[in-house]
Amino acid sequence: MNASQRIKCAIAGILAGAANGFFGAGGGMFIIPLYTRWVRLEEKRAYACSVAAMLPICAVSAAVYLLRGGMDISEASPYIIGGALGGIIGGRVFDKIPASLLRRAFAILLICGGVRSVIR
Repeated sequence: MNASQRIKCAIAGILAGAANGFFGAGGGMFIIPLYTRWVRLEEKRAYACSVAAMLPICAVSAAVYLLRGGMDISEASPYIIGGALGGIIGGRVFDKIPASLLRRAFAILLICGGVRSVIR
């Protein structure tokens, strides 16, 4: 990765971190399109890099919420355990899924989340 791509990735990380801090999630909606269109990473690599980037972003956001009293770790524990198991399963089948299917599934997830946010 060249210096220009590294700078672009850092900017994508800032946007993802801000989204995560504001909304409690959603950083991937910034990282994946920026990685594929702006940084020009291959799609599967962009998804994998997004997952790798989201771990520290989520950890920092969770620490801020926890320290400020906005999160009860006992309420989050089932999600953490389920998310870890889902991550293991998803990571194992990732290579078997075509990039075009990942792109469609990601688009559907974004649309459903957007519609749900508007309706609420």
